[in-house]
Amino acid sequence: MRLHSLSRLAFAVTLGLAACAKKDDSPAASSDVSATGKTKIVVQLDWFPEPEHGGLYQAQARGWFDEAGLDVTLIPGGPNALVNQRVATGQAQLGQGESVTTLLDVHKGLPLIQVAAVFQNDPSVFLLHPESPVRDFKDLNGRKIIARPSWVFLDFLRRKYDVDFTVIPQNFSLSNFIADKELIQQGYYIAEPYFIQQGGAPAPRYLYAWDAGYDSYGVLVANPTWAKNNPAALRAFLAAYIRGWRDYLEGDPAPAHEAMKAANDKNTDDFMAFSRKMIVDEKLVIGRNASDSSLIGHLDPARYAAQIKILEDLKLAPPGALKVSDVMSTEYLPE
Repeated sequence: MRLHSLSRLAFAVTLGLAACAKKDDSPAASSDVSATGKTKIVVQLDWFPEPEHGGLYQAQARGWFDEAGLDVTLIPGGPNALVNQRVATGQAQLGQGESVTTLLDVHKGLPLIQVAAVFQNDPSVFLLHPESPVRDFKDLNGRKIIARPSWVFLDFLRRKYDVDFTVIPQNFSLSNFIADKELIQQGYYIAEPYFIQQGGAPAPRYLYAWDAGYDSYGVLVANPTWAKNNPAALRAFLAAYIRGWRDYLEGDPAPAHEAMKAANDKNTDDFMAFSRKMIVDEKLVIGRNASDSSLIGHLDPARYAAQIKILEDLKLAPPGALKVSDVMSTEYLPE
């Protein structure tokens, strides 16, 4: 089950690691080569292996990382994956996360650079029961929402729509949502709806964050010192990764699905087929308005400027503290 979350523990550790993570002598500062001469790259996932990681597992299973001279290890995540902290401190060279959260972590002092999109549009939504009277964001006023308390989108909604609501911290379960038709819950709409229906409830409705003007990416985040010292390896990785996504979406997903079942025994063929279909149908990887797969991995500096403005407007970062050129880069993506 996918309840995308950076826990309160992650928030605390962010502050604790910020000072030491600024140093350039972290393990990520230099490349590590395996006995076979391949560059080692550790990728920290944000959650347990599921179809949202399809591009990674397809590239791995197809041997495309190996062909590129890379020895890639995919580390499963979970509620306390601490992706950005592990990347910042060199425990991983790359990690999967969400763009606005990562911007906030950079402002707190973690050295991170966003290098490629996973999802052109982050699929975090509000899940609602079909009969819920909530039809738009203004209707959230006075409601109870199960969500990650530190999700910036919550403060964004309060400010934009002048609403307030009670936030119940995520407990990584759908049982309360299924039982209480008044509840609203944050979730990934490529995963939770499957489990909601398995739990005997009807398919939920959604409020999409991007419809409110909060359009974040699912991203790959790198340690900037490692990226600077290993540009060829990072470019080779991203080329294989994009190839993996294209093959997973357009070809036979079986190699990735078998690998993800081996890495996460809770995966079933039925769930992975559901989640992949949602990713394909909603064009999350290629872009909602795209007509082909040419934008896989693409990052738009203008969208980062808009995301930084959100943090500034919410007084989570002072004006000018974050610069687009410092927080993201397209130089490692294939032309």
